[in-house]
Amino acid sequence: MTFQEHVRRAAGEVVAGFAADGGIYAVTFRIDSVEQDPRFPYVAIGYTTEADAAASAGSASNAWEARWSYAFFPRTGLEGVKSVGCDPDGAARHRREAQARGLWYEDDGEPGERGERLAAWFARVCVAAARHLHEDGVIARALGRPVPVILYDMFDPDAMFALTSAANPAELVAEFMTEAPDGPDGEDTAPAAGPGG
Repeated sequence: MTFQEHVRRAAGEVVAGFAADGGIYAVTFRIDSVEQDPRFPYVAIGYTTEADAAASAGSASNAWEARWSYAFFPRTGLEGVKSVGCDPDGAARHRREAQARGLWYEDDGEPGERGERLAAWFARVCVAAARHLHEDGVIARALGRPVPVILYDMFDPDAMFALTSAANPAELVAEFMTEAPDGPDGEDTAPAAGPGG
């Protein structure tokens, strides 16, 4: 099993456990790494609900912000329900593949551009895992309907729209994309959603 397959399988297991009657309107993927070290990435998988958005409405500057800005996500959307990738099996697979790709470096080594390439690879892994949740029907089966997966990295907020656009069918993220810097289609910024390559 590849690292991509590991993340995809684990993400499916997490989302399959979400409550269909919980008012969930979005699955959340917070892309992060242990101590901001790209050699140790993980994705915190969670969700946000209609009740959460309603509770945020009073403090948000507008309806979009209350519903879609990670700054207003509840704990289940920020911390997630489970983190995937930094578990022992995932970390070992990631390290083996990073070494095979020539991207790994030791603590006393100079990362150069390898850190950025590791982060970009993990972003592609997360996009592909989110797409799989749609394509395999995991979200629709768990929640009774399709909902978008919002991908974000609090240390790279500009990437949120491109990642989310690449990970979802366009109709699911039409409302979300209305605030995209490059317009509602976000096509100019969307990363390739290949198989984690």
